[in-house]
Parts: sequence; structure tokens; C-alpha cells
Amino acid sequence: MPKMKTKASVKKRFRVSATGKIRMKPSGMRHGMRKRSQSMKRKARKIGNIAKADEKILRPMMPYAKRG
Repeated sequence: MPKMKTKASVKKRFRVSATGKIRMKPSGMRHGMRKRSQSMKRKARKIGNIAKADEKILRPMMPYAKRG
């Protein structure tokens, strides 16, 4: 059976934690910081977990990621 392919965009944007949860960095921190509120910039610094509903969509795109 041939190897399954991982989506390159998912590989770049998401990581799987040691417990198997999918982690992501919030968007909107590349440029244009003056127009963003201070609270938004603070919240976007943190790495967050993906919602369970979104996790079901992303799991098939990363077949070799660790399962939780």
C-alpha cells in the first residue's frame, strides 16, 4: 500500500502536542499592528488548541500525526 500524503498547508500551520491535541498560532500577527487593539495582540501571542469540531476536519489531513 502506498504512503498517504500529508497536506502541506496543515503541516506548516499546526502542530500536535504530546497529549495528541492539535495546536495552532492565531492569525493576524504578521503586519499592521497599529490598527489592532492591545488586547487582540496579547491574545494572539498565545498558542491555542483547535476546537473538537475542527479537529475532526484536520485529522485526515495529517495521517502520520500522533493520535490522542
